[in-house]
Amino acid sequence: MLKVLVSYFTQTGNTEKVAEAIYEEVLSKGHEVHLKKVNEITADSLDAYELVFLGSACHSSDLARPVKRILEGIAKLPRFKLAGFATHATYTPEGGRREQELYERWASTCVKSFEKASEEKQIDFLGYFGCQGAPSPPIEEFIRNTIIIDEEEWRAYIAEVRKHPTEKDLQKAREFAQEVLAKCQV
Repeated sequence: MLKVLVSYFTQTGNTEKVAEAIYEEVLSKGHEVHLKKVNEITADSLDAYELVFLGSACHSSDLARPVKRILEGIAKLPRFKLAGFATHATYTPEGGRREQELYERWASTCVKSFEKASEEKQIDFLGYFGCQGAPSPPIEEFIRNTIIIDEEEWRAYIAEVRKHPTEKDLQKAREFAQEVLAKCQV
């Protein structure tokens, strides 16, 4: 029986949906689990848990500032294990070359920030989950005017991204939670 925290930063609700799926999965396995927004926690409060799932919306190609502040505030060698997750409005890296390039440019720094903080703070990092999330209107406009300017590509992209996170995405988040929990049981 683990004491687990699922904490997240969201603006549009995408990351919250993923956090809730992870929370429900951990709860279903009989663990003591708490669901809190990032503004309800401090870096110091994380040591009250054995496992922390920390989630963020992708902002400016990286984790949102409130999540980065939490990571920066963690003392070296914390007692908890960490798993990260994020939602982003770009393609996923599993697609073709174009999708991989856009993911690399616009969302891959999220996992790198978790890995860097874990290395610097000597945190046992158990994995990362990322998925698409519908963009907010300003981000949608930025993507349309800056990243995906081809009309045909835009129509296909926006029709797809507005659907996320889908039930399939949320199931993958639950599976991610199961994988992380299994690593804690070893």
